[in-house]
Amino acid sequence: MFAIAVRFELPDEASAQAFDDLVARTVPGILAGEPGTVVYVPHRVDGEPLARLFYEQYTDRDAHAAHEARPETAEFLRRVRELVTSVRAELLTPLAA
Repeated sequence: MFAIAVRFELPDEASAQAFDDLVARTVPGILAGEPGTVVYVPHRVDGEPLARLFYEQYTDRDAHAAHEARPETAEFLRRVRELVTSVRAELLTPLAA
């Protein structure tokens, strides 16, 4: 299992709305077209209206690499770069139970 959390900071409400619209158009294709993607959930951050956070879980690192290699993902990331002020990705390792 491989997981990642990605936080996006947006400069204003118009950018946040454009980001949310882009996500609404993109996420269904990710869920339908990527068998190695287990969880792909965008979130709003409570108390921070200009922040978004994605929690992503993949069967393994190869599944994540396949996600990143899709042309749709590249286009999404290109458009996101035009909307955000910063992006922070955290690679996650589960703690032993």
